[in-house]
Amino acid sequence: MPDAAPPKWIEPLQERDPQFAEGYLALHQSVMKDGAIPAKYKILMTMVVDAVVAHPEGCAALANNARAAGATEEEINEAVAVAYQCGGTPALVMAVNAFRT
Repeated sequence: MPDAAPPKWIEPLQERDPQFAEGYLALHQSVMKDGAIPAKYKILMTMVVDAVVAHPEGCAALANNARAAGATEEEINEAVAVAYQCGGTPALVMAVNAFRT
């Protein structure tokens, strides 16, 4: 996964408990890096989860992160379809946020 700035949501945690935030970010980087599963696919998986749990901002941000990691628009389109398959119409409504750039 390309090195990116930490997400905005973690800033309060970094201020209040920097050690915990550092541990979270280290684990996140370890899990999301290229491995047996390329990073771009891991990011697309998390985008699908954000769609299913109705998190539009996360879905849009993760789709852009996936693009930055090399995901094609066709891969994002298929991930949107997977979100629909997993979460039905509510997930589809969230997943179309992946088309925001």
